Amino acid sequence: MIKNTLFLFVLIALSCSKDGIEFPVVDPIIIENPKGKCVNGMADGYPCSGYDLLARIELKDLNLSNTAAIDLLGNDSWGWTDTTTNKEYALIGLNTGLSMVDISNPTAPIVLGFIPTETVNSIWRDVKVYNNYAYVVSEATNHGMQIFDLTKLKDVVNPPQIFSPDFTFTNFGSAHNIVINETNGYAYPVGTSRNGTYKGGPLFINIQNPIKPRDEGGFTNYAHDAQVVTYNGPDTEHVGKEILIGSNENEVVIVDISNKSNPIKLAAISYPNVKYAHQGWFTEDSNYFILGDELDESRLGGKTRSIIFDFKDLDNPKLHFEYFGTTDAIDHNGYVKDNIYYQANYTAGVRMIDISDIENKNMTEIGFFDTHPEKNNPSFDGAWNVYPFFKSGVIVISDLQRGLFLIKKSE
Repeated sequence: MIKNTLFLFVLIALSCSKDGIEFPVVDPIIIENPKGKCVNGMADGYPCSGYDLLARIELKDLNLSNTAAIDLLGNDSWGWTDTTTNKEYALIGLNTGLSMVDISNPTAPIVLGFIPTETVNSIWRDVKVYNNYAYVVSEATNHGMQIFDLTKLKDVVNPPQIFSPDFTFTNFGSAHNIVINETNGYAYPVGTSRNGTYKGGPLFINIQNPIKPRDEGGFTNYAHDAQVVTYNGPDTEHVGKEILIGSNENEVVIVDISNKSNPIKLAAISYPNVKYAHQGWFTEDSNYFILGDELDESRLGGKTRSIIFDFKDLDNPKLHFEYFGTTDAIDHNGYVKDNIYYQANYTAGVRMIDISDIENKNMTEIGFFDTHPEKNNPSFDGAWNVYPFFKSGVIVISDLQRGLFLIKKSE
């Protein structure tokens, strides 16, 4: 863990008199240690532009299993804010389980707890939050969905502590990812077994009672990842409906899932040189959808490519344009907050891309923090995920080899 603010108090003078001359009281001078500041393109050894390093926690300090440090890997991440205290917490996936970190003091984060994997270790683990509960899935065999009451973290006296789930939902075995629509109280595991009823398509699980989930069906069409929203965009025909956007390997699929017993496929769209339609996110006005293809850089070469779709008409989506980044790295997960697209970019760390002029097919990289300084090549190392949604402005990065990073836009 890095604590990057060091206060050196220098008392210049005390109020006194000598030879009839009065010396004023001078306040202590506070000198900040610039170790984590992004200065001349570096922050404590990490390449950066416009973003400072607040802290880092290594995988071995996030892990409370008996797995050797050399065998640890990080993966996905999310965040939780305790609305009673406004404290912020980072939830960090490892191949061994889920680590839960108090980041309310982001320069001195505290690992509070750990939920071990339900069955065996797996590099793929994902977590989302609903109503103060964490929902954890994994590709580990027969893992199911772990449910944990995050308010228990407030009572940890001697951290870190190993926790058991409050409930494990076992109606399905493994899942690649989980999506939650917090507005409606539904969880959607995706990337489940292709031999299952829905062939790996999203499952519909009612979690309105958080620890008593209820299975309400699914949609038959394999989805690797997805976003689900209660729609409030420009297509007035669908306002108020629950819409799922599936990133489904070779295409993007738009489904009205308002009626869980009768999901309606509205449209599907692919794009040139599709290699693996991996994950995407709406712009905040719901006009556009930004997709990352996970395999195009490694198989086709070239700079990091993002595919932007025009979703103003959900029944008739259109390819808007392609954006190419500044490095050769592989894009993984990306999210939108305000007019910034935060892109976890494996070996190139996290890139911050201005999308305020996306309508005119303009996107511009305006900052980055590179958690993998060794290289920016198209390999599966470095930043797996980014969580940019905390009100404090603290941004969580989960890195495959280096664990948890906390960064923030430079003052």
